[in-house]
Amino acid sequence: MAPWWHPGHVGLIFRLAELLIVLVPLVGVIVAGFRAFQRYAQSPDRTPTPYDDAPAASPDRASTSPAAQWRAITRTLDEHARIDERWLDYELDVTKLLDFPLMTDMRDPLMTAFHKAKLRAEVLRPGKAEDLVDDRASFERYLSAVEDYAGAFNTAEAEAIRRRRNDFSREGRQRIARAHSLLRVASDVSATPQERGQAYDVAVRELDGLIVLPATTRAGLERGIAGEIGG
Repeated sequence: MAPWWHPGHVGLIFRLAELLIVLVPLVGVIVAGFRAFQRYAQSPDRTPTPYDDAPAASPDRASTSPAAQWRAITRTLDEHARIDERWLDYELDVTKLLDFPLMTDMRDPLMTAFHKAKLRAEVLRPGKAEDLVDDRASFERYLSAVEDYAGAFNTAEAEAIRRRRNDFSREGRQRIARAHSLLRVASDVSATPQERGQAYDVAVRELDGLIVLPATTRAGLERGIAGEIGG
């Protein structure tokens, strides 16, 4: 039977032992050098380097400079005002309202969500931008409310444009079309006060049960007609 050892095995063992004899001191030198460098770097007497003034990364990524915070506040206020203007365009333009009736339908969940978001953003709107400078929590709530307000408006408007008057029956669409023409007369400054008043009254009857004009829309039309309608 062959012996369990072999001369080749013995040679391999000797070579590994020699390699360890070389590597162990080398590792010791590397570790000692690293520790010496650490002590030097932490020493108050060491010579400064050009890299010492480089700013460290801030652990608080949420913190911002006063200038950046001010820009965020003013951008949020501007966005709030922009959405208000887009909604006001519908309230003051009866043609747009009749073309996209969903924008007046408070029974629709999209419009309910829009007006809820609008009210919340208005409640949280500051009296002036400076009120939010030192109140980060209030700003975060206001920013979230304006984002919800803008998102709700965009969603409702996109759906209103998609559906237009298609939710109404053929008869309903005809009544809306007649009301549309009558309200043009009611807004026509070249028509007599009597013609404008009569056209307005008939248009309101045509829309009864179909579309409820917002109070702002009705008030604008009525102010445009000579004399007050209905006293």
